[in-house]
Amino acid sequence: MRPQLPPLNALKAFEAAARHESFTRAAEELCVTQGAVSHQVKALETELAVKLFNRERQRLIITEAGRDYLAVVRDALDRIAAGTERLLQRQSAGVLTVSTSPDFAAKWLVHRLGHFAEAHSGIDLRVSATLHHVDFAREDVDLAVRHGDGNWPGLDAVRLSTERLFAVCSPKLLSDRRRNGGVADILKFPLIHLDSRSDWGNWLRGVGIEDADVAHGPVLNRASMVIDAAINGQGIALARTTLAAWDLINGRLVLAFPESTPLSKTYWIVCPKASAAQPKIATFRDWLLAEASNDLRQLKSLVGTSKIKPR
Repeated sequence: MRPQLPPLNALKAFEAAARHESFTRAAEELCVTQGAVSHQVKALETELAVKLFNRERQRLIITEAGRDYLAVVRDALDRIAAGTERLLQRQSAGVLTVSTSPDFAAKWLVHRLGHFAEAHSGIDLRVSATLHHVDFAREDVDLAVRHGDGNWPGLDAVRLSTERLFAVCSPKLLSDRRRNGGVADILKFPLIHLDSRSDWGNWLRGVGIEDADVAHGPVLNRASMVIDAAINGQGIALARTTLAAWDLINGRLVLAFPESTPLSKTYWIVCPKASAAQPKIATFRDWLLAEASNDLRQLKSLVGTSKIKPR
């Protein structure tokens, strides 16, 4: 069994008093009263049955026994301080494993990783792109970016952004064809579909066009593939705000028409509640939110230009 140790506050009071040779100045450093420091030191002397200081004419003089003990206490406090600093550095740096979908990784995250590495060189970021929702209790993952409604019991969930669904295409596709009939002109272009051809029919009904013939164009099973096909000029695609933001801001995509429809589901930053305040997790979450906020500002700045005309 470990022997009983003196109270840490008493040891801190003794070390500070010995260093300053004054209870008063030790009290100022420790943000307590002079009486509190004196009481702690006296209690320590009583517990140890050793006189640590002589009080002579308002002077504090450390005894020989006190000097010997001071070396031990100072070394111990220095070791505690150094160990605490190393622990905090590990919490704010080191490996951070992030899980996200292949679409989010390819169309949003990968373009920005250089920015994060420059700003936070102490964090070794590992990205795992997967379609399944990770089990934080069983998998070595610190944080995830999930698409959904934000309802994951037991997890801390912070919304990355709100989203809308709009029609996008390459700038060249619009420059090569004339538009005169508003959103109905979509039907004059090749359509690129995600998963099934119901996506375009649902979107067109949402913007007021019923019974449109959308039974043409390729059907792809990944949102990132749909967006890349639109960038390559293969037709008009439907894209969510988050996944299309990088390409819209950089002019690889434009909004084909100003109409859009709101989406109930979006991307969320999730992690176990117990680790939500961990420095490296908070750092990455704050960075994600800042990047998403910057996207929104840039998209808004394009209102009225030829690049983007959001509703």
